[in-house]
Parts: sequence; C-alpha cells; structure tokens
Amino acid sequence: MTDTRLPGDDAATFIAAARTDDAARFALITERHRRELQVHCYRMLANYEDAQDLTQETFLRAWHKRESFKGHSALRTWLYRIATNACLDFLDKRNHRTPVAAELPDASPELRHLQPYPDRMLPEDPQESVVARETIELAFIVAVQHLPPRQRAVFILRDVLGWPASKAADVLELTVASVTSALQRARVTMREQLPGRRLDWRSPATHELSRDERGVVRSYMDAHERNDLDGLTALLRDDLRFAMLPDPGTLIVTAKDAVDGWVSHGLFRRGYDDWRCIATTVNLMPAAALYLRTPGDREHRLFNIAVLHIADGRIAELTGFDATGKPWLGLPATL
Repeated sequence: MTDTRLPGDDAATFIAAARTDDAARFALITERHRRELQVHCYRMLANYEDAQDLTQETFLRAWHKRESFKGHSALRTWLYRIATNACLDFLDKRNHRTPVAAELPDASPELRHLQPYPDRMLPEDPQESVVARETIELAFIVAVQHLPPRQRAVFILRDVLGWPASKAADVLELTVASVTSALQRARVTMREQLPGRRLDWRSPATHELSRDERGVVRSYMDAHERNDLDGLTALLRDDLRFAMLPDPGTLIVTAKDAVDGWVSHGLFRRGYDDWRCIATTVNLMPAAALYLRTPGDREHRLFNIAVLHIADGRIAELTGFDATGKPWLGLPATL
C-alpha cells in the first residue's frame, strides 16, 4: 500500500470524480484507505464484523456527501471524520439496544461484542497504518471499550494515530480544550486498565512473535492433542486472566481453576478428546486454532480459536472465541 503520489493528488482526483459522478474512480480512490479505516472502526467497536459494516457505511456516506469535500483538508482526514461519526452513531444505537447490566449480571460490557481481528486484513504499510502491536492486541481493545464513545474517539485519534489536538477537534466538532480534557481522562482510564503495560502507543513495535511465544503455542497445542491436563496446567500463570466468548464475562482465576472448569465442561472426555490444532495469529498475538473430531465424524472441524498473551514463558491471558462460521478468520473449516 505504499503511495508515491503527492498528498494533494488524492483530493484533486476525488473532487474530479465527485463532479463527474464517476463511481468507479471514487471507489478506486477510497479503496486505498479501506484497511486502515477498518482498523479504526475496530478499535472503536471491538467487533470485526461491525467494523467491516461501518467501513462500508463510511464509503456510502462519503459518496452521498462527495460534493461537500472541497479539499481544504486531506481526503484521508475527511474519511476518518466520516468513519468516526458513523461509529459514534452506531455505538449510540447499540448502547440503547444492549440490556442493562442488571439483566445480565455476569456480563462484561467490554467483552460482549469482542471479536478477534485477522492479521491478514491489517494494513500492509506500517507507517501509513500506524498499527503498533500494542494498539491492536485484545487487552488494548478491551481497555479502550471502558472509555465513553466520544472520549474513546479522542484517545484513538490523539494517542494512537498521533493527530494534533486541533485536527482531532475538527473531526469531532469539539474545541481544542474539550479534546485536551477528554484525552487526559482517557489516559487515566487506560493506565488503570493496562497496569504494567507499555503505554507509548506510537513507538515502533515489532510484529514478529518471539521464540518464547512460538514455543508456548506449540506446547499448548501439543497438550490438547495428547489430552495432557498436567501439561496444559503447567503453561498457565497462577493469576491467569481468562475469557471464553461468546459467553460473557472475564475471570481472573488460578491455573487449576481454569483447567477444572474446562474439565467440568467435558474437555478431554469422550467426544471432546480428539483434537488437532494449527498455530496462527490474530490481533498480532499468538493463537491456536482448535479442531475437534466428534464420534462418527470423519473430519476435524474448526471449533475454537484461543488467543494468548504470553509473559515470561507462560500464558497470562487466554481469550477463547467460537470460530465456527467465521470464514473471515482465514482458517480452513476442516482438517
């Protein structure tokens, strides 16, 4: 996605397409921004499928508002304005549809809509996308959901994308003072939600898994394939943070409690004892795709994807997702 054209070329071409109602040229110009806008929507919404829909909604709104673009700001900035406001509108509707906490006492609002993000859909140019590993990992995405929607938008634009306060204020139609105040509050919340994590979001960060991470993933898969409860337990930190979605809620449990919970739900018993696994990554994190073959079936079928945060050679956070019927993960349906 490296772009060698001058920044103004996009704007001039877009204006020309708008004046002539050239839908094909419009699509060609805006498509270059799809992946980074989709990541932006994902950070806002924590849900990959919703992010896809809102990115498409962004392009539809841009087409309908095409004559309002005069080139006073960059086309990219204009598209981010539309995407951000589309997400804010969506969140307002989603929050009204979501049952109150009293109706779902075990639900964690931050996890209720969480989905993993396939790495193959991330922008290809890291300088253009501003995707550091720390800003796409699940813990970060969940922490951002603790912020009120408009404060969330301020934080993403300012601290993740690195936009100046004046530019963020223009996009959100706020004063610079309001943006500065919202950002200060957001930073406090993020520090509370991510204690001990690196908080310099825009610093260069490697996308490569470490040798330790790759080794733990192999051991995790091997424990499943061999039905090795002791081996599985040994991989988990005692202060494990654990969530299994779409069941709402997140728990900080001991490694033994986590394994006992899996066993009580049938893990490694007949019907849940024939596993095959493949290593993968989502959200730039190590993950294992788990395939189960049930009695009478000839194939192992995609069942779950376990996303791991590994610290000091052990699993500190484990988030499991139902992976069935999600072709966008890019995983084979059967083995």
